[in-house]
Amino acid sequence: MEQKTLTRADITEAIYKELGFSNVESANLLSQVLEEVSVALENGENVKISSFGTFSLRQKNERIGRNPKTKVEVPITPRRVVSFRPSLKLRKAVNKP
Repeated sequence: MEQKTLTRADITEAIYKELGFSNVESANLLSQVLEEVSVALENGENVKISSFGTFSLRQKNERIGRNPKTKVEVPITPRRVVSFRPSLKLRKAVNKP
């Protein structure tokens, strides 16, 4: 079973077909939405999209990792990571037989 990856161009095309905007307007709309999500996450805010899911930030502490090739231990610096929790509606749709 071959998996297809949904790209920015695919989403722009869908906006173009569904809403009737020009390709340029569709691309700009998508860029604006993604920029809003990015800025909110950069500012430490969670992003909740109803019936889709929630993007949230988690703080990861410093820990010791190991290079699998050389077995040398290396400290991994603390950092923030983005996690996604799908909505119940999305989970049901994905797991539908």
